[in-house]
Amino acid sequence: MTRSIASLLLLGASGDLSGRLLLPAIGQLLDHEESPREVLLVGAGSEDWTADAWQRRVRTSFSDGRVSDEALQSVLATTRYTQADVTSAAQLQALIDSCPTAPALYFALPPTVTVAACKALQQVSLPEGTNLVLEKPFGINQESAASLNQLLAELVPEDQVHRVDHFLGRSTVLNLLGVRFANRLFEPVWSNEHIERVDIVFDEQLTLENRARYYDHAGALMDMIQSHLLQVLALTAMEPIARADAMDLRDAKAQVLRACRPWDGDPVGAGRQARYSRGSIDGRAVPDYTAEPGVDPARNTETLAELIVEIDNWRWSGVPFRLRSGKALRARRKEVLVTFKQLPHLPIGLRGEALQDRLRLSMGPDRMALEMNVNGPSDPLQLDRVSLDTDMNPGRLPAYGEVLAGVLDGDPLLSVRGDTAEECWRIVDPVLQAWREGKVAMDSYAAGSDGPSNWA
Repeated sequence: MTRSIASLLLLGASGDLSGRLLLPAIGQLLDHEESPREVLLVGAGSEDWTADAWQRRVRTSFSDGRVSDEALQSVLATTRYTQADVTSAAQLQALIDSCPTAPALYFALPPTVTVAACKALQQVSLPEGTNLVLEKPFGINQESAASLNQLLAELVPEDQVHRVDHFLGRSTVLNLLGVRFANRLFEPVWSNEHIERVDIVFDEQLTLENRARYYDHAGALMDMIQSHLLQVLALTAMEPIARADAMDLRDAKAQVLRACRPWDGDPVGAGRQARYSRGSIDGRAVPDYTAEPGVDPARNTETLAELIVEIDNWRWSGVPFRLRSGKALRARRKEVLVTFKQLPHLPIGLRGEALQDRLRLSMGPDRMALEMNVNGPSDPLQLDRVSLDTDMNPGRLPAYGEVLAGVLDGDPLLSVRGDTAEECWRIVDPVLQAWREGKVAMDSYAAGSDGPSNWA
């Protein structure tokens, strides 16, 4: 059965984000869903493109996403593009009025332009059911995030605001929930009674990749830890939920984030920062970060950040959560690593070291590995180390495709709620301020290494 037509109004359609990620995701969404979906794609941007130029853009993007010709033709048959000033109320009204159904407005725009466009929407008559979709960053600090949330609340209800965190697609979220809450083995030991520490790591081999315009103003702490990794922390540490739906999930995440703070309440001692210098990754020469095109060395931007936070509640009190993210590192690593406490006693007669049990939950691709001790192959009294590994369901869609499906279906399950966006800023704001004031040294590491040699 075919769903009713969905209108997707893509603001910033001529930009890099639209061509590289959003358009391929639309095609993949149409290709992989079991129930056919009809989408009217309306592009708006600053470029003066003809209809043919827009059709070429769609064709190229769909081709990059390996989308079937059937899905491509279904979009090409109805899609259109308009050159527009997306900060003009009159032009936004015309764009919205041209959609046959209440549209989802996707702001594929720089943050300042997104705010200006939202202010213009205050003078626009929005159809009931309009959804607003925003990319990170949601503001630049807690105060600006609160201001943006207030503006959005004047436009549509909170459940119709989708703050996109493509890092957490539906499959990754549900895999984390499945491990936590569908296994009696884990939930009874998921607390400070049995867990010593939790590491949430996103190490990249990628360098700046021509993103200086954004990244050199943000840095690793703001780009990844403030948004993505704190959301992963919330999923990892939240209390059991009654229903796997948007209301329960987002309430539980908010409860965790409200209890978070830098370790020991010390924004100076809880974090550290570093920046990559010249090196090589897989044989590819990498220049010093400050020599990358578009970088201003005076900004003193970090490319590797670590922040240790604590969750001030009964379940997690005393357990450090280490959040780490960086660029130009030796190995790609995206995972939640749960380290259990050391055994209180090893029976006399068993030989070898009983290492701590560790659970690795890798993301992209999603995998699980439980590292534990067993008897050795030749001497049953000699301990050996094994890892029980399995792949987890990757889902049918890439992360952006899953996010778009939620937007078009009006399901905010994968969206960041306004209050949690503000809480994430509350946690990192004092750390960012300490770094700006020079209270934390900027360490250095060679591109292609594991990080600074003085970091444990």
